Amino acid sequence: MERCPCDSGKEYKDCCEPFLTGVSSAQTAEALMRSRYTAFSKGEVDYILQSLHPDKREQHEEKTIRNWALKSEWIGLEIVEIDKGAPDDNEGKVEFIAKYRQKGRRESHHELAEFKKENGKWYFYDGQAVIPDQFIRSTPKVGRNDPCPCGSGKKYKKCCGK
Repeated sequence: MERCPCDSGKEYKDCCEPFLTGVSSAQTAEALMRSRYTAFSKGEVDYILQSLHPDKREQHEEKTIRNWALKSEWIGLEIVEIDKGAPDDNEGKVEFIAKYRQKGRRESHHELAEFKKENGKWYFYDGQAVIPDQFIRSTPKVGRNDPCPCGSGKKYKKCCGK
């Protein structure tokens, strides 16, 4: 029993395999997103290219996709949010985080992907990287040698900073 790489919790044969083998087509934008992740993890570059919207295929280089797919160890997919993309929709968006290892370093790719359905078939249309919000400290930073904010009278490093 092989679990599907897309982290759906389902077996591969009951999840993404039918899409990658051409037995069936993804019925939702999320299903296409999951199958594309699985294709990256299994090095199925042809599927990745075929699932690109026909209007966008010229913008993607097979060599770049192949290198990223084959030179990465794909370790997880997290679906953050889904906007539309149901079987009755013609457009949808899926925000996701793909986790992988490359050259021994753990990486993540956070993207808001746009999908379009044409002639009853879902395609990846475009994607934009999601830039994390900058963290803004609401209280002053406490240094290691500053008095502990708990009021003990000790240095922070000897009290709550342990």
